[in-house]
Amino acid sequence: MAAKGLSLGILILGLSFSGAQAAPDAVERADAIVRRAMTEQHIPGLQIAVIKDGKIVMSRAYGMADLAKQTRVTPMTRFPINSITKAFTGVAAMREVEAGRLDLAAPIGTYVDDLPEAWRGIPVRRLLSHTSGLPDFDDSDGDGSAAWTVTLAKPIRFPPGQRFEYNQTNYALVQMAINGLRGRPRDATLADEQFALAGMSHSGFGDTRDVDAGRVVSYGYRKAQPDQPTVRTEIFSPLHRAAAGIVSTADDMARWLIAVQGETLLKPAAKATMWTPVAYNDGKLGQWGMGWLVLDRPAHRAVAMTGGSRSAVYLYPDDKVGVVILTNLAGSAPEDLIDEIAQGFIPGMSLTGAPALRAALSGQEGLDPAATVTRFRAANPGFTADEHELNDWGYRLLAFGKPRSALAVLKLTADLNPASGNAFDSLGEAYAANGDTVSAIAAYEKSLALDPANKNAVQRLEKLKK
Repeated sequence: MAAKGLSLGILILGLSFSGAQAAPDAVERADAIVRRAMTEQHIPGLQIAVIKDGKIVMSRAYGMADLAKQTRVTPMTRFPINSITKAFTGVAAMREVEAGRLDLAAPIGTYVDDLPEAWRGIPVRRLLSHTSGLPDFDDSDGDGSAAWTVTLAKPIRFPPGQRFEYNQTNYALVQMAINGLRGRPRDATLADEQFALAGMSHSGFGDTRDVDAGRVVSYGYRKAQPDQPTVRTEIFSPLHRAAAGIVSTADDMARWLIAVQGETLLKPAAKATMWTPVAYNDGKLGQWGMGWLVLDRPAHRAVAMTGGSRSAVYLYPDDKVGVVILTNLAGSAPEDLIDEIAQGFIPGMSLTGAPALRAALSGQEGLDPAATVTRFRAANPGFTADEHELNDWGYRLLAFGKPRSALAVLKLTADLNPASGNAFDSLGEAYAANGDTVSAIAAYEKSLALDPANKNAVQRLEKLKK
């Protein structure tokens, strides 16, 4: 079935609403935002849940869990949450800190044996914030144990704390450390305790090898066939399951956010540590705390995690609001909807920074995104936005076939951050994706001048100049 027809068959199920907690227009506004996204992006199936003041105030299910079998999404349908699993690992780590068993400043070699000498001194905090410099643990190197052996032989990519680089090795090591402290097999899963404490009765671990009639089929779109969804296969070996592998429902994830927001899982001091961005060696703050993204929202503090560019959870701790969106389409990027949805549940909340620009650029790919950015900046002369968030958004736009919008966003990122080698490196990629080789070379040369250690810029320049 072509995905374009899905918007005509959206089914809404499982509405849960408390008028004392959220106005009906907030729920209907969120519903309209979700429907718009499903139609524009051809999303087969989706669940959303919103919490406010410790209660689920919205819960809806839409569309198809399995296109071939014409199975509809219900509130009990399970979705893979992919890397949102890392936020559960962050909570698990902080529970160990609270218990006095784990020290975030201690070297990982304190807790895990048989590591290369260059790995042993890396602090646990660097692992949870993706600033370790370790090589990536990739199942394409073999099955779980074989891939781990290959990873151990790879060189360190950069000194710990020098910069951010997302990888799965960090969380495999945290998994080993926590399981060692608990006397469990090193590859045991870490979230089961949280499932029980939060009342998550429809959650567990799994991948596409499992027979699970209640789980969605995961889809993606190829550039050559943008209207025809293809089935995606995802396998998570045991040592990857601190980083990915949870399957859940939006309602269960909402219950977890309620437990995190309260003191069921962690006390306030532990949460404050978990949601404090970790600084690099030069003192600049990154975007990650302990397993969570710490977003740039000055007026309404927000922490979040995303998974597979198809699922997202945001928590606004001071406003006691949380939003969960789970989809079965890779590349749907539901995180781009959440601030707009949260506005309806947080009185007086206005969009600033990247979310404000995102709203202005919505639907502009076929028009002139660059002109839209110019008009937006003219109307908002004091506009600023977090470099990390703009950069991440630009890469999402590149990855999912919106190169003109990506270029507009990444040009803005470089303009706002003229001393950032990373911003110009990303801009080079955007120019190259748009076929502008001359500008790509200039951007990469600027990146290299700002950051002489940027090996990616060197490699890209070699290819472009050929």
